[in-house]
Amino acid sequence: MTVRTRVAPSPTGDPHVGTAYIALFNLAFARQHEGQFVLRIEDTDQARSTAESEQSILDSMRWLGLEWDEGPDVGGQFGPYRQSERKDIYLEHVEQLLASGHAFKCYRTAAELDELRTSRQAEGKHTALKPSDLELPAEEQQRREAENAPYVVRMRVPEEGVCVVNDMLRGPIELDWSQVDAQILLKSDGMPTYHLANVVDDHLMEITHVIRGEEWINSAPKHKLLYEYFGWDMPALCHMPLLRNPDKSKLSKRKNPTSILFYDRMGFMPEALLNYLGRMGWSMPDEREQFTRDEMFANFDIHRVSLGGPVFDVDKLRWLNGLWLRDLSPEGFAERFAAWGLTPARTLPIIPHIQPRIETFSDVVPLAGHFLSGMPSLAPAQFENKAYDEELLLKTLQFGLWQLEAIRHWEKTEIEQRLFALAGQLDLKIRDFLFPFFIAIAGTSSTISVLDTMAMLGPDMSRARVRHAIELLGGLGKKRLKKLEREYRDASAVIEAKLAESGEES
Repeated sequence: MTVRTRVAPSPTGDPHVGTAYIALFNLAFARQHEGQFVLRIEDTDQARSTAESEQSILDSMRWLGLEWDEGPDVGGQFGPYRQSERKDIYLEHVEQLLASGHAFKCYRTAAELDELRTSRQAEGKHTALKPSDLELPAEEQQRREAENAPYVVRMRVPEEGVCVVNDMLRGPIELDWSQVDAQILLKSDGMPTYHLANVVDDHLMEITHVIRGEEWINSAPKHKLLYEYFGWDMPALCHMPLLRNPDKSKLSKRKNPTSILFYDRMGFMPEALLNYLGRMGWSMPDEREQFTRDEMFANFDIHRVSLGGPVFDVDKLRWLNGLWLRDLSPEGFAERFAAWGLTPARTLPIIPHIQPRIETFSDVVPLAGHFLSGMPSLAPAQFENKAYDEELLLKTLQFGLWQLEAIRHWEKTEIEQRLFALAGQLDLKIRDFLFPFFIAIAGTSSTISVLDTMAMLGPDMSRARVRHAIELLGGLGKKRLKKLEREYRDASAVIEAKLAESGEES
């Protein structure tokens, strides 16, 4: 048997360090067994998936030194490797499940589903909905079908009993069927859900080992059942421990930068970041902390993975990166620094903005040094402005951050449209509104346009700097954040309506 592993990221945002972590362990396992590693794009979420995000995933993986044997850009005998290009394959398998009675069409409306869940909750039952809850009387089913009412296709699941799932790290895991819902397999738009596409693709691509995050343990019974329905052998499962913040909560962008692009922009060496990810729940036999990718592969043993939640600590990563930097020769350091910060691709976009404003080359760093820095060195006093009190300042930055997080295509025009619309909602003059963003992004208001700066810095660094400013100003506790979230929902609805209206007019 040839060992075949895969990673299957969704192109719906910045490439995540958690994706790289899982990819690294899949690649290490494949290389240990002289097998193959597949990269598959899971873009069933058509509303959020973008070509830019997919390209960022490919670029960041290669930057880290994670190569794949098959994928959307290199091909392979089991393609296509984008789920959006495999729709007919999934429909064929859905029809097979419907014909065998292992799946059914569900015409329930959203309101009916809410009512069913509320009713089950009131009875003290799990809110997982079963076929017996969802299936309509035959006459009503026929009526809705005749009216071409929207429907989804759901899988049949047992109402009671226990499902035993074998895990490479944990051994047998018992999961109660009463907590497993009749999973949607095909959405009303004709696209499959992750659960169907994942199982069908893993089988057809001959994946032998599925190494994924432990958040998928609760989905394993559905996947096991689908393999049984299709009459297929199930790959071996290995659920890796989740990456954690220093406070042991699940790694999230609200508490820790999670974008691989952020670490590139910050000036971390890819070898150091990959080294650090390799230390997440695993260790070399000699326990040394610094090792190369190939050294990890040569010594890899999946059973050395610890189930304790590994802590992703940026300070520890900085320390490890320092070791890698100090191992460079002076010539090597100069070469790597120039390749990071002084390439034409990074400097040419900046020059048209600074060239008209300087008289000597020594003027460049004060004006544009923030393009080569990490988090600006800030003090709360820098944010003082007559247009703001403390509450409005934090509200403006937080609302602005949420608007920046809503941008799918990171371009100056969209940044400007969203932030200017927000300024209108907050009843702030544009100059006053932009002031705290100048400070958060550049550390000064005496520099080039903050909108141009954000466009060039990219979404990962821009958002991280705004988050950094919010924390510097005292941050937002849970109670305060919930209050702002309620206010933001109303403001955001108006902004989205205005953006949609302007889009139609153009």
